[in-house]
Amino acid sequence: MKQRCLWAAALAVGLALTGCGSAAPAQPSSESATNKLVVWDWKSGEPGVASYLEKAKADFAAKHPGVTVEFVAQPYDQYYTLLGTAAQSGKGPDVMLFNGGGQLRDRVDMLLPLDQYVAADKQRLAGWDAFSKDGTIYAAPVTLQGHPVYYNKAIYTKAGLDPADPPKTWEEFVRGCAAIKKATGARCLALGNKEGFGIQFFMSGLGPGILTPKEYDDWIAGKRDWTSPHVKEIFRLWKQAEDDGLNTDGANSTALFNDAFALFDTGKAAHVIGLMSDVGHWKDFGEFLGPDNVGVMTAPVVTDGAEPVLPYDGGIGYGIAKTAKDPALAADLVRSLTSTEALTAFSADAGAITSDTTIEAPQDAPAVAAIVPQITGGKPALHVALSSKVLDLMGRLSQQLLSGSADVDDVVRQLAAADEAS
Repeated sequence: MKQRCLWAAALAVGLALTGCGSAAPAQPSSESATNKLVVWDWKSGEPGVASYLEKAKADFAAKHPGVTVEFVAQPYDQYYTLLGTAAQSGKGPDVMLFNGGGQLRDRVDMLLPLDQYVAADKQRLAGWDAFSKDGTIYAAPVTLQGHPVYYNKAIYTKAGLDPADPPKTWEEFVRGCAAIKKATGARCLALGNKEGFGIQFFMSGLGPGILTPKEYDDWIAGKRDWTSPHVKEIFRLWKQAEDDGLNTDGANSTALFNDAFALFDTGKAAHVIGLMSDVGHWKDFGEFLGPDNVGVMTAPVVTDGAEPVLPYDGGIGYGIAKTAKDPALAADLVRSLTSTEALTAFSADAGAITSDTTIEAPQDAPAVAAIVPQITGGKPALHVALSSKVLDLMGRLSQQLLSGSADVDDVVRQLAAADEAS
């Protein structure tokens, strides 16, 4: 875990790596009167990213000592609404943070293509696909983000289960959950769906055990068959898990960030579908449970022929507004925010699995040791392939499924129509 360029080996055989130093300017900034850049995100107020931002600011200041950089942290649950409103008014930021996938792709009309500015970073950083549309790059990746299924090894031991041998099939998973509830009182799965995010994690975390490899690949490629029995099975299991008492109580009134994760941290649930970078992930869980008690498992197999893989993509990344007064200057800031020095700090302090393939892995921990080997064979997360409009609809419909006010057939019919329209 201490080897330099570990991520290169894990991510792609034969990847040619660039140097590990600070990012040099993509091209000279234009001689303009710009002396301030404004960045919007939802993370800059978090203590875990302080050193990351300090390194990025220092790298940028060394190149542009006369330019002030202001970070404005927005509430995540309102972030994209606020961003859209600001863009329409012409008063938006110069640089903005995005989730990879639909949240970015649905908003490329407000973004500047970055290909000419980030060419020197293409080999050093991974995760570009999640920040691209039709072959054009619109943001530079900061982290890799995935959806492992975590489990509490201490609870497994108390229930008489082997913590070194988590369940491989859904039947084994359900039997284990029954044993856990009987022995410890803990529920099987910590779930929060107040924001409608829980279904996204469920789809991507457990979907690899439900869809066949061809169905999975077709889904990511945009050839989605919502009428497939296996696609319907995702939503059927979503409802069945609730009806069978596998979930923690009150999922529709529990926020995923961070109330559901707290249920796992405090031992009220044996499993949670979390993230692999910077929040709701191995480092957070290890601080509560102890690193040795944080297990990582692949999705239990539901469908014969399914081949579970780690679902991951580019996680978060910075883009530049079309309205930025000095695009080259803003691009230099983006490159500082994705410099090796800055991302090394993000990795060390926040536990992020960053996009930089040249830095060493995060702290030695059993959970990281379980995640890293899966990256090579991983595939994009299922929900990231969907547009933001479809994800919003899926969140609302998933709440109706849990409450019993909608059925699976009606839900997939509505989602199919929305997906085709988008």
